[in-house]
Amino acid sequence: MTKILFICHGNICRSPMAEFMCKDKAKKLGIENKIYVESAATSTEEIWNGVGNPVYPPAREMLLKHNISCEGKRARQLTIDDYENFDLLIVMDRNNMKNSLRILGADPDNKLHMMLEYAGENRDVADPWYTGDFQATWDDIEDGLEGLFSELNIS
Repeated sequence: MTKILFICHGNICRSPMAEFMCKDKAKKLGIENKIYVESAATSTEEIWNGVGNPVYPPAREMLLKHNISCEGKRARQLTIDDYENFDLLIVMDRNNMKNSLRILGADPDNKLHMMLEYAGENRDVADPWYTGDFQATWDDIEDGLEGLFSELNIS
């Protein structure tokens, strides 16, 4: 089983969108039993007294528009244990990469990757928190997942 952790700043927009889009894609391909997916934050801004906030409503709406539920998802922070527990840690932007390395200390097994490197692009996933453009974020994640699934070659 391949274990993937998607990471963004607050774990309420991009990384949960990637998590649930990935789960949906795996289910549609009939490989949901060969892949395990979660998401996490590099910050604690969306976590209060140990309880994470739910997925940001416009992100949840974008998922629901495509018949994908993220019910029950709450923000959680990346931990050093995640490095051992996941095969791939996929970040949404350069700041997420920097902050993930700060939390993890290092990446000796080359598990940390930028989402859009799987789409052959050297740029950040559009951040809808600032742009309000959840469609652009959806499109970026979809492109990244297409390349990721091709590279994983799970069947």
